[in-house]
Amino acid sequence: MSSISGSPSPSDRYQAAAHRAAEAKTYLGAFARTLDFELDDFQREACRSLQEGRGVLVAAPTGAGKTIVGEFAIYLALERGLKAFYTTPIKALSNQKFSELAAKYGSANVGLLTGDTTINGEAPVVVMTTEVLRNMLYADSETLGDLGFVVMDEVHYLADRFRGAVWEEVIIHLPSEVQVASLSATVSNAEEFGAWLDTVRGDTDVIVSEHRPVPLWQHVMVGREIVDLFAGDTTFDEIAPQIPDTEVPDLSDTDDAVDEATLPAESRKIAVKSSVASPARQAVTGPEFEVNPDLLAMARSESRMNFNGRFGHGGRSRRRQDRYRDERQTTEQRSPVRKASRPQVIESLNRQGLLPAITFIFSRAGCDAAVAQCAASGLWLTTEREQQIIAQRVDEASHEIPADDLDVLGFWGWRDGLIRGFAAHHAGMLPTFKEVVEKLFADGLVKAVFATETLALGVNMPARCVVLEKLEKFNGEAHVNITAGEYTQLTGRAGRRGIDVEGHAVVLWQPGTDPAAVAGLASRRTYPLNSSFRPTYNMSINLIAQFGRVRAREILESSFAQFQADRSVVGLARQVRGREESLAGYAKSMECHLGDFTEYARLRRELSDTEQFAARDYQRARKSRVADSLTRLIPGDVISVSSGRLAGYAVVLDSDANAREPRPSVLTSDNQLRRIGVHDVDAPVSPVTRIRIPKSFNAKVPKSRRDLASSMRHAVSDDAPKSRRNSRHEDFGLGSRLPDQEQKITELRRALRAHPCHGCSEREDHARWGERWWKLRKETDGLIRQIQSRTNTIAKTFDRVCDVLSAYGYLETNDAGTVTISTDGQRLRRIYGEKDLLISQSIRRGAINDLDAAELASLASTLVYQAKREDRGLRPRMPSVALETAVDIVVREWSQLEDTEEQNRLPLTGEPELGLMWPMYKWAKGRHLQDVLSGTDLAAGDFVRWAKQVVDLLDQLAKIPQLDPRLTRICRESIDLVRRGVVAYSTVA
Repeated sequence: MSSISGSPSPSDRYQAAAHRAAEAKTYLGAFARTLDFELDDFQREACRSLQEGRGVLVAAPTGAGKTIVGEFAIYLALERGLKAFYTTPIKALSNQKFSELAAKYGSANVGLLTGDTTINGEAPVVVMTTEVLRNMLYADSETLGDLGFVVMDEVHYLADRFRGAVWEEVIIHLPSEVQVASLSATVSNAEEFGAWLDTVRGDTDVIVSEHRPVPLWQHVMVGREIVDLFAGDTTFDEIAPQIPDTEVPDLSDTDDAVDEATLPAESRKIAVKSSVASPARQAVTGPEFEVNPDLLAMARSESRMNFNGRFGHGGRSRRRQDRYRDERQTTEQRSPVRKASRPQVIESLNRQGLLPAITFIFSRAGCDAAVAQCAASGLWLTTEREQQIIAQRVDEASHEIPADDLDVLGFWGWRDGLIRGFAAHHAGMLPTFKEVVEKLFADGLVKAVFATETLALGVNMPARCVVLEKLEKFNGEAHVNITAGEYTQLTGRAGRRGIDVEGHAVVLWQPGTDPAAVAGLASRRTYPLNSSFRPTYNMSINLIAQFGRVRAREILESSFAQFQADRSVVGLARQVRGREESLAGYAKSMECHLGDFTEYARLRRELSDTEQFAARDYQRARKSRVADSLTRLIPGDVISVSSGRLAGYAVVLDSDANAREPRPSVLTSDNQLRRIGVHDVDAPVSPVTRIRIPKSFNAKVPKSRRDLASSMRHAVSDDAPKSRRNSRHEDFGLGSRLPDQEQKITELRRALRAHPCHGCSEREDHARWGERWWKLRKETDGLIRQIQSRTNTIAKTFDRVCDVLSAYGYLETNDAGTVTISTDGQRLRRIYGEKDLLISQSIRRGAINDLDAAELASLASTLVYQAKREDRGLRPRMPSVALETAVDIVVREWSQLEDTEEQNRLPLTGEPELGLMWPMYKWAKGRHLQDVLSGTDLAAGDFVRWAKQVVDLLDQLAKIPQLDPRLTRICRESIDLVRRGVVAYSTVA
């Protein structure tokens, strides 16, 4: 019995106490006692699921503490004498988790595997990148023995179009007895993903938490002033869990307008529309999430100022250059807000007590420039004591780096920034430098970090405040707006649990900022998780080797990608059923007592289509013949145009024989210069006469035009009979229809008149229903084709991959019809990467046979390196003749493979990139880092990262059992040449 006040009754309290006492005796109770904080409800619920033997999918906001669930899985494994793997999408996150778990469970119990780094790989707890686990599964590694738990951190990364498929491969192939703890950011279709996990892994509980333990306030920094984005006194996070987020359309990913009337009342409270043309337009209703009216007024003011600046002054009498002077002014100059510099932004945050802060700048160069600007401004964020600690840690972390390399690495500027309290963090930095930044920031010694978006992916660097310089980024191909999901991921870093009572997200005001659009991003808490899975060559051949082709096909059909496609088919099938019912109604309405009106309607439709096709064919043929006649014209030809804007005579001034749609220049009889094309004449043209064009003729001179036009008129007058004869409308062999089309049309008309329904008095009324039926039938057939195209899509792709592998001899079929793996196919099984088949083919064709160790490293770089778009396609001078021959083999194999993939409708393998060949060759030859990077745009950190990938590829090749022992030896020598200096330094990078 509950008390009137709503507090628990004595009976309820007794039961709760009994439950806590019982739980205290379990693994979960023992684990909870090791923590210095109380578990949240979602954490406790997820841990119970693991304890009871079920898998779990935990979807919660960044910073909510979902990694606790992963740590409990590790605790269970150790308590039960089993192994636990902790997988992450990036090496930086693997390194961080390795350090954390080693500190907690002891270095002897924790290992690290990241492809190029192996530390204590047989430990009971191993942290690894997801690719490493995938490779272990395909190799049937002995390390998998006694594996009890796998934690898949940042599992929403399976949506990544380049590497996301690895997650699904692992989930599908893990032994059934292994429990999987999947940790994800909040996604709107967590239940769908959980349903798939339940299908392929067995019992899986889905635990979703939308509660942020630290509320997040949204702001816009206007100049140096921080302004609230929303007008209310409540953070979005405090009310959002009450709102069914899945009902709110993702406005960032669609151009369709949202009809608020179609949304539930509670959803309409946070629906936000945005428009660049109308920045003040606001569709937020309800006082909780009303956009700050001051920001909207500022946007309107800026919009008016920009408009007046472009069109508000001057008139037709102004000189052209003056008229466009305002247009040349930058938008920043016309903005009513003076944008704060980066040092001023940090100073403003410091005054407001919002440090430590992470500023996301979607550019490596921008991050480095921000550090330099803050240093140049004289900004200091640290005390003397903090400066001493930072200097000591930096010097300790870098003492093994060769002194000669420090200048090249930008060490001194980096060190100075750290001592002042700020630093950059991006993929172009030396891994060791990034680790130092992460640790100093986590310890509160560094107060401001300028980072690219890679920092948002799981690396544990929470801050009090997150700043977004812009809401657009370069995605490798174009500048695009960030999505609501990306905004959530980035701003999720704000608010340190147990330290801050609230977090703050700040968007810097840019000219043209739309406050309603920012509110739209801020009010969307989730985003859909869509599979990027597709069968690759390596995946397919490994599956066939383990399970056979038939079973492999069935396994691929169990992927999340196919699961989502099948679910979408359910919706399409529902539409088809509804349309079929409508078709039945239409068919009934067009019933005729004289006969089968459906057949009569088909004849009418077929006749109409045939006549349209005939007209289209005639127009196409006419256009072709006209274009051909125009290409035959030469200067001096006089032609006659019977109608249109060029009606009359004209003399050809220049030919246009090579154009796809020729448009020769002509001079008309009224002295006008024109171009004549296929749309200006009704039929092919031919000269009626010719005249001589003087060498002194200048089309820009009016007198020259008048004289030539006069000569043309005289010539036409002198040759009037010929003129009249050739100016007739002749179709030059073109009839209005082709003979076979004419015959078919005649037959259809005869059949139509002979049909019984032709004499029906209600024929046209029936016909209108027939037209509706026919249109709906066509649309329904289109939906059916969509269903057919989505059914078994993954398996069909797998079949095409197998066709390519068979064509190249990697798959063989024996007399019994069983598909087997050839010797070359066995080699492909051990090659992982986007260019797996190209690498295998290059080896097969002898590309590496005559190379020494340094040349091999250089060639390997062409198969892993991804150049910037502007640097692609450049072929440098080769370091040696042997290497040039090897590159020719690789490029030739790539070209043939691309043709094969196009024929089989498969994604194309990326072109070999030659831009890293010389730097890698010089490095393998022992040259100094400064010499290696000289003349390139490579940052030292980028070079180290690519060098590690070269080492990873060479290590794969060295482990291929089918490789010649001499080549295996050269691969290992090449690894030793590359893994030196800064590449070898930083053991967990």
